[in-house]
Amino acid sequence: MTDLVSPAGTGAGAPLPRAALRARGALRRALPALLVYVGVRALGIAVLAVWGYGTGKSPHQLLSARWDSLWYARIAEDGYGYTLHLPGGKVHSDLAFFPLLPWLERGLSAVFPLSAGDAGLVVSAVSSLLAAWAVFLIGERLYGRRAGVALVALWAALPVGIVQSMAYSESLFTALAAWSLYAVLTGRWVWAGSFAALAGLTRPVGAAVVLAVWLGVLVALRHGQHGEEGARPALPRMLLGAVLAPLGWLAYFAWVGVRTGGPTGYLDVQGGWGNGFDGGLAFGSFVAQRLFGPAFAAGLGLLVGVGLVLWLYAACVRQRQPLPLLGYAGAVLLLALTAKGYFGSKPRLMMPAFPLLLPLAVAAARARPVRAVLTVSTVVLVSAVYGAFWLNGSGPP
Repeated sequence: MTDLVSPAGTGAGAPLPRAALRARGALRRALPALLVYVGVRALGIAVLAVWGYGTGKSPHQLLSARWDSLWYARIAEDGYGYTLHLPGGKVHSDLAFFPLLPWLERGLSAVFPLSAGDAGLVVSAVSSLLAAWAVFLIGERLYGRRAGVALVALWAALPVGIVQSMAYSESLFTALAAWSLYAVLTGRWVWAGSFAALAGLTRPVGAAVVLAVWLGVLVALRHGQHGEEGARPALPRMLLGAVLAPLGWLAYFAWVGVRTGGPTGYLDVQGGWGNGFDGGLAFGSFVAQRLFGPAFAAGLGLLVGVGLVLWLYAACVRQRQPLPLLGYAGAVLLLALTAKGYFGSKPRLMMPAFPLLLPLAVAAARARPVRAVLTVSTVVLVSAVYGAFWLNGSGPP
């Protein structure tokens, strides 16, 4: 059987590969979700622009030239090697930032008349659309098209969803993670491992994507599944995907170790920033200080927020989501909640855990259309206002 077919209704022309036809069909199905995503994010940027007009702050600078965006841009322009020594003994090294985003910024800046920060905005814009596409496909595959659209809308409308439009690495990472997960669900093991390897070059939490690929392989081997690529033996592709998955993450850790002269080099770099993993002790202490101090309301809000996230994860388990999705979302949550450092960044660190929103997406899909639209629209409006407020205030990192 040939792998080439002529597109139906074209009458003539060169045949298209089946993979291209499948991709075109998947994009056509995802178009409503992508339009919803663009609308949600456009509203968020518009509200940010209006807010900035009132406060005298540049939305462009907030999105492309503050906080971590400056570190990524400096790496793109000058390479690694910058270290900032702060009072109190903290040492901020640019080795804390994984290389894929600055590589892409440098490549775009070399081809187009863009600054590194503006190139980062382009990367985020494109990768956020690719992320929304994969998020839709996962939701559609598991629970139907309406759930897929709702899942994209909810992910776009997260309280810190404005980060998806910043020159940060969250959108790029989520795109690679989501496509890796979709490849796992559809038995495309080499693609799954390749996307996981790239995710491992983007953020430390790339380890969660590696876990998802390995869990997918184990589940497939246990149940004798061979994916969707026909009758060819799947085991070699499964093993290749499993081997590829951790290579990006391991390569950067090893490179930093060589650069710093020790096998724990990356952990030492993060320690210089005041980051690390302590099982959640520092975060628990941070919440307790507010609960038993003058900032009781803030502490209670944090406690409720953590409880909501854990409730959503329990709902995912009850929903019997595929094990790779549960493993991925659980690992993202674990790494975010047990890390010490700047506690205001925890919502941003949890943003790639989009499977947590699947129970809400399914509920929205099953609700009456008018009620679902009104509910999601309210969430979108609140998110847009909060995003502008947050970015004009403490904001990231």
